[in-house]
Amino acid sequence: MRPLVELSFMPKALSSGDQTVFRYAANVTPPKAYAQWADLIRRLVAHWVERYGHAEVREWCFEVWNEPNLEAFWAGTQAEYFKLYRHTVAAIKGVDAELKVGGLATAKNAWIADFVEFCADHQIDCDFVSTHHYPTDALGKEGDDTETALAKSPRSILREQTRQAKQESGARPRFYTEWNSSSNPRDHLHDEPYAAAFVVKTVMEAQGLVECYSFWTLSDIVGENYFPSVPLHGGFGLLNLQGIAKPLYRAFEVLHWPGDRPLPVTGVHPTVDVWVIGSTDKFTVLATNYERPRHPLRKEHLRIAMANVPQPKAVCIERIDDEHANARALWLTMGSPEYPDATQCERLQNASALIRQPLAAHYENGSLYMEFDLPPQGVAAITVDVGMPSECGPTP
Repeated sequence: MRPLVELSFMPKALSSGDQTVFRYAANVTPPKAYAQWADLIRRLVAHWVERYGHAEVREWCFEVWNEPNLEAFWAGTQAEYFKLYRHTVAAIKGVDAELKVGGLATAKNAWIADFVEFCADHQIDCDFVSTHHYPTDALGKEGDDTETALAKSPRSILREQTRQAKQESGARPRFYTEWNSSSNPRDHLHDEPYAAAFVVKTVMEAQGLVECYSFWTLSDIVGENYFPSVPLHGGFGLLNLQGIAKPLYRAFEVLHWPGDRPLPVTGVHPTVDVWVIGSTDKFTVLATNYERPRHPLRKEHLRIAMANVPQPKAVCIERIDDEHANARALWLTMGSPEYPDATQCERLQNASALIRQPLAAHYENGSLYMEFDLPPQGVAAITVDVGMPSECGPTP
């Protein structure tokens, strides 16, 4: 694991103004002297190279600023951001021309075409193009009517945006360094199976369109706003305040296991999506039954046929839905304790776990047939083991 370094915000001693954001008062103004900013970046990067070596730091990526197209995060103009980028690139490449630097870390997939044109016109290095997006795509805040915004958003909107970003960025790698199911820091859907289904569908639809897709965030321990004590308060994280895994975390867990060989899938359904990924000794079937809030959604019965496969040694299923890998459901039945004790936390963590169970399957003439129910906003991960004999049991 290596850093992707976001170079922001402006140190007060170098700032041209006093506009800040968030409770920790991050200064968002341009530097009063760009040469001083460049000197700071040069010294910082040179220190890392001295400490860790050229070979290591060449594996890092440096991203310039955060969402400069939003007034809350950049008090300057687009031209002033481009100037900041130019000075930053010169400082980093001046330390080592092989270090990787890119931008522009905008919200809403903004400025990509302008940025690519600027770099080309001024012969400025850009090793990757970065941006952020959410289905709601606004600077979210507590009290937002997020459900209405999500209900009105097009289905698979993030896939369409990544396609547009690919077109605008050309051959450069595309880094999405922030995304989630919504930008509201207190969205209850972040804690529910809805978010897991959204994540699996979104990640699978991004295949071949992005080189980096960095979810915001790992944990609910985020110091941007006031710090809530409620264990499940709709925070951005994969883990809650006590480190209890949300359905979101389990979504990334099932995404981690498949191989690297996507296989063709036929069949169309308005809410169900299915992907099959192969490896040397197994196949993984990922299925979601996802829809935006306030749109019709019901339990579906899936019938899946896999042709031209070896007879499996075992077929197992893991689920994320209202009744599986869902700590929030148990927390509600506990009476929503604001300060769960150690025993309650252990129960919640156990309730969050993925459980691997056998799935009945029929094999005939080189084809495998499986059937199962998929609840609303549900995720199913089916492992078809065609290698060494194994048994289905609790996930390691």
